[in-house]
Amino acid sequence: MSDLYSQTCQECSQLITKRYSTSFSMGIRVFDRKFRDPIYAIYGFVRFADEIVDTFHGFPKKELLDQFRLETHKAIEGKISLNPVLHAFQQTVNKYHIEKELIDAFLDSMEMDLHHTVYEETMYKKYIYGSAEVVGLMCLRVFCDGDSLKYERLKEPACALGSAFQKINFLRDMKSDFDDRGRVYFPGVDFQHFTNEDKIRIEADIRKDFDFALTGIVQLPKGVRFGVYLAYVYYTQLFKHIIREPAHQVKKKRIRVHDGKKVLLLFSSAVRSSLNLL
Repeated sequence: MSDLYSQTCQECSQLITKRYSTSFSMGIRVFDRKFRDPIYAIYGFVRFADEIVDTFHGFPKKELLDQFRLETHKAIEGKISLNPVLHAFQQTVNKYHIEKELIDAFLDSMEMDLHHTVYEETMYKKYIYGSAEVVGLMCLRVFCDGDSLKYERLKEPACALGSAFQKINFLRDMKSDFDDRGRVYFPGVDFQHFTNEDKIRIEADIRKDFDFALTGIVQLPKGVRFGVYLAYVYYTQLFKHIIREPAHQVKKKRIRVHDGKKVLLLFSSAVRSSLNLL
């Protein structure tokens, strides 16, 4: 297999990340170079699986997701794929020994979106784990680069960070999730009667995740710490915007951090990092 083929596949995943997420792209760009391609590969994989269930309307989503799962396993076992996203992903999985359980948990959560629009507590926790926490664990495998002790020590904070990011996404996308897909992820929440009390309860849960996650970020290897911290800062800023809005406004619009603000966050975070203030 040529290096040119593998590099081209990696560049496909990089392009996907840049097109779909300016915030994560910004964080990955400040990683040490050796960490960038593996994280782009993970993002490309999870992004395309999510696309199947969220946007492939009018196509057989279950069949396509089953095929994607099968091709993922074949790529990992055979160490090659003609799908550029899966080829880049299998290289990362095989190099960093990412567990099959994490990959299957993620794909299981994507399949849940094909069948469920309302989530009770047990399903909600399973979905959060599969759709977000395991993605953090995949990335942590890369960050720890074979250091199993460090991985075990940072697993729970990594899960907390993924959980916080996902819950904020749920709040940010509450309107489109309900209008376009009929989904409400938060247990016990009725979209039509979403109250400030509901919102405050969810926000308290997110704060706990963020506080715990930060204890792990500061222990990450130097080559990735600033990039992960930057994503953390971006999401905490988005969280502050959401907190300021009443529940009825969260239902009506998608709240976001503007690009100019993201640049300011990059510079202020860089200053904190250079002064060892993380």
